[in-house]
Amino acid sequence: MKETLSFPTIMGILNVTPDSFSDGGRYNSVDTALQHCEEMLQQGADIIDIGGCSTRPNNAIATEQEEMTRVIPVLKAIRQHFPDAKVSIDTFRKNIAEACFNEGADIINDISGGLFDPEMLHYIGENHIPYVLMHCVGTPETMHQYSLDGDIHQTVMDFFQQQCAVLESYGHHNIILDPGIGFGKSLKANYALLRDIDRYRYHDYPILIGVSRKSMIRKLLGDQADPENCTTILNTIALMNGADILRVHNVKNAVELKKSYIFASR
Repeated sequence: MKETLSFPTIMGILNVTPDSFSDGGRYNSVDTALQHCEEMLQQGADIIDIGGCSTRPNNAIATEQEEMTRVIPVLKAIRQHFPDAKVSIDTFRKNIAEACFNEGADIINDISGGLFDPEMLHYIGENHIPYVLMHCVGTPETMHQYSLDGDIHQTVMDFFQQQCAVLESYGHHNIILDPGIGFGKSLKANYALLRDIDRYRYHDYPILIGVSRKSMIRKLLGDQADPENCTTILNTIALMNGADILRVHNVKNAVELKKSYIFASR
């Protein structure tokens, strides 16, 4: 992965669902999705991350067929209009991953880290597909009911070691690690994961941080907090603490942050 990406990397979120927590319904047609993709690429996104199954709390999980119907036409359109774009697919289902990889997707971004579909790690490892492995607990229906605390860094590291060992048994090392901030952790644990990134970095794999517009902002600062401003602040903290990839809704703000960070780091 380090050979094909320059860090820090900006991953722009393209939700093609009617029910995502931040922008559900805005880009769930091929035309609007394509338009938003073009906008993010023009703003400087390095990766476009397409998601067709919302996992927001208390939300009904889309069926595999619903997810397939949402994602494949958008992926095909992006490949036709922006053939050089690097495209990630946000899915925890092996069949979706396989269909999308066959249609030209570059990366699979799995919020379950291989937990929700027992065939996922085998497929990824055997085919050496670039893979975002996120720490998660529970099931799609219960993962937001957890509030992990305590030695959260060791908990995440143990999970990474366990899941990476499966992929590495296939000789697969094209892995990005995501601590799953906002997924089943306490407020304190979420901010600890943002602060001490190197405490769970495994085998020097790149670390992806996704804090964009998440409830950890409101829970700390209240409903009056500006989610865009606060996202930029948290992303700044992430970069300063060693994050390699930022997954964001607002690509323009993130790219401006990236350029400023690179300049200040010279």
